[in-house]
Amino acid sequence: MGKHRRPRQRATGGGRVRTAVTITLAGAATATGLGGGTGHADPKPTATQVKAKVDKLYREAEIATEKYNGAKEKADAAEQRLEELRDEAARKEGRLNSAREALGSVAAAQYRSGGLDPALQLALSADPDAYLEGAAFVERAGSRQTAAVGRVREELREIEQLRGAARIEVTSLTSRRAELKRHRETVTGKLETARRLLSRLTTEERAGLAHGTNDRAVLTVSSKAPNSRAAAAVAYAHQKIGSPYVWGATGPDAFDCSGLIQAAYRAAGVSLPRTTYAQIDTGRRVSRSELRPGDLVFFYPGISHVGIYIGDGRMIHAPNPSAPVRVAPLDEMPFAGATRVV
Repeated sequence: MGKHRRPRQRATGGGRVRTAVTITLAGAATATGLGGGTGHADPKPTATQVKAKVDKLYREAEIATEKYNGAKEKADAAEQRLEELRDEAARKEGRLNSAREALGSVAAAQYRSGGLDPALQLALSADPDAYLEGAAFVERAGSRQTAAVGRVREELREIEQLRGAARIEVTSLTSRRAELKRHRETVTGKLETARRLLSRLTTEERAGLAHGTNDRAVLTVSSKAPNSRAAAAVAYAHQKIGSPYVWGATGPDAFDCSGLIQAAYRAAGVSLPRTTYAQIDTGRRVSRSELRPGDLVFFYPGISHVGIYIGDGRMIHAPNPSAPVRVAPLDEMPFAGATRVV
């Protein structure tokens, strides 16, 4: 029998599918302004909306900046420890080489002398009295040799310990550097986004977003500060009014918020940690009603910003890349706590 093929059946829904696709594409073209449709661009954000977005980006960047500062501090410490370990290992290796050379000389001398057993040498000696005097010297020399061998072994053990510690520091340093890179990318990304947002505004609108003042009027805080060091820190911060904000900077010409505080108290002879998270735990906590010039004032729930109090409800701080070091009211940001350093 011959084989018969069934005639191919046409899909009954093909027309409807093609129609649906056509409608969908037409709708998409209309929505995007293609095919003669009328598109609707997003409305330009107002200056107030831009300010809110930029402020949020600056806060997020500042959090990342403080994390970067902390990671950098730890990376610097790890690098310093690694360098010290390497220096110590190099010194010990020098002493080890000297000890090895001394042992090599002793071994060569023994080989040349034949290394005879002392009892046999005594039996063959023509002058037993002279030999016994020499034997005592050899015994003492042997004790010194044993001590030298012990020193070599100790140096080897210590060098290996130093190398092990150095390997740990290298691992730590590598991790810290990777952490630094992540935080740096976060900061620069958020600051770039903020810059693009601000570029949409006019010069007048950007000027209207600024807070605080660059007033350089002489501050009379010496009598109000708890001591001369607090007064000196305030005086330093006052001198830096107008200096640019640069994330990660600690002066003398540019600062981030915690960098300004660290530099101000360093000028007053007081060493402070690098980050806001550590600075708030320095000294004694004080309430807002107890504030005196020189106290450190912190903001936001995450303790991501710091300024130095100058009295009358004001502080000097390094705000963000949009503004230089300046005087501002405490109410400009949500207050989170304060500490008196000295």
